[in-house]
Formats: sequence, structure tokens, C-alpha cells
Amino acid sequence: MPSLALIHTVPDLVARFRPLVTRSLPDWTSYNIVDESLLANTVREGVLSQKTMQRLGSYVFSAADAGADAIVVTCSTLGGAVDLIQSLSSVPLFRIDQGMAEAAVERARRIGVLATLSTTLAPTSALLQHCADAAGKDCTVVPMLCDGAFERLAAGDREAHDQRVMEGYRSLVESVDLVVLAQASMAAALADRGDETPVPFLTSPELGMAHIARQLKSF
Repeated sequence: MPSLALIHTVPDLVARFRPLVTRSLPDWTSYNIVDESLLANTVREGVLSQKTMQRLGSYVFSAADAGADAIVVTCSTLGGAVDLIQSLSSVPLFRIDQGMAEAAVERARRIGVLATLSTTLAPTSALLQHCADAAGKDCTVVPMLCDGAFERLAAGDREAHDQRVMEGYRSLVESVDLVVLAQASMAAALADRGDETPVPFLTSPELGMAHIARQLKSF
């Protein structure tokens, strides 16, 4: 059976992705690499540094050497590094937010971007603009930082994190047609909110894995 390696910067995402991989790629096995410092260092430095990109590259190359047939990076903050490393990887390498971005520009013209980290806001916004340009769509991207939400999540307060995300969503709904949640760790924040979410929103895990499954079928 072919093998998928998933590189995470948030440990909780291991359990989040396990059923998604099983559903999207039922004939594949998978394993996980977790390094919180890739994200922690980027947050501390305020920028995706060359050193962090090199370290991510070492994980990608090691996974390929260990026999992975494809690799996905589930941290959107590292998306720019994934783009740079893709041409050097001997196996297909994916960023988890590609499927979400392509779906967003297909469905809406005014797209709100919610992120809990400023270091994620820029790469996600850039990806959306790139997808819009590639699709020939005239899209407007409206970024919004959920200030303090990541710190609450890091402290173990999921409820406060989700509330900050909800507040950010409410600030966007009057000016956009659709909202994307920039980080996989935000995926559950707006779930089951019913009438509280009148504007549709997209998350990266499900859409990302569905996109990856489609791409792998073409190889």
C-alpha cells in the first residue's frame, strides 16, 4: 500500500486528520511527523525564516527517504515554504490549504480570511489571490486577525479560542460572500453554529484532503 506522511505543527491535528486520510485515501497507509517548534519559532520571530524552511525541508526529504509516496504539510503558516520545496521533493508534496483556496475562488468574489496568527494571514491571502489569478477570477480578499485566539488555544482554552474566532467571523460577514478559516486548528470553531453563521465558511482539512486525493489519482 502507498504511504502518506503528514507533517504537523499542532499535536491535536494528528487525531483530526486520521479519519480524513482513511476516508479520502482508503487504499493508503499514513504516518505523522509532529514538530511544534516549526510554528513556535515562526510566531516568535514574526516571519518564516530560512532556518525554519530548511528544517521543514529536512522533514520532507527524510519522509521521502523513509518511503513516503506523498507528503502533506498541515500548517498553513508554512505554506510559502511548501511552495519552495515542492520542486525539490522526489514525491508529491502538498499544502493543506490548496483545496480550500481553490474552492473559495470558485464560489465567491469577496472572500474573508480569518486567522489566529499574523504569520498565517499573509500566506493564505497570497494563496487565494494566486488561485483567483490562475482561475481568471476577479476576487477581493479581506483579511481579519482573531487577536489573542491562538494564545488561548495554546493555553488549553478551546472555548475562548472559538469565541475569538466567532467574533472575527461576525466582523466580516457584512462585507464578504464567504469566509475561509486559514488554519486547520480553527476548523471546529464555527461548526454547529446554525443561524449564527449566515455567510458560508470553508475549512482546510476536508477540502484539502479531498483535493490531495484527486491530485494523487492523476499521478
